[in-house]
Amino acid sequence: MGPMRNFGAIMLLAGILGFFYASQQLEKYEPVPAGVSISEGLNRPAGRWDLARYACAGVAGIGFLMALFPKGR
Repeated sequence: MGPMRNFGAIMLLAGILGFFYASQQLEKYEPVPAGVSISEGLNRPAGRWDLARYACAGVAGIGFLMALFPKGR
C-alpha cells in the first residue's frame, strides 16, 4: 500500500468514527426547528453537531476515494 492509500484509509476511518460520535452527541440535544436559517442553527449545539456529522461524512468520502484511486484517474 502506498502513502496516499494509507492516508485515504486513515481519513475514511476517522470520518466514519467521527460521524458516529457526532450522531451520539446530536441525540443529547433537541433538534433545530424547521425554518431556522443555517447561521441561526449553528448557534445551537444540535446545529453544530449536525454540521460536524456532514463534515465527517465528507472526510470519509474523500478518504474512500483516496484509498480507491491513490494516483488519480
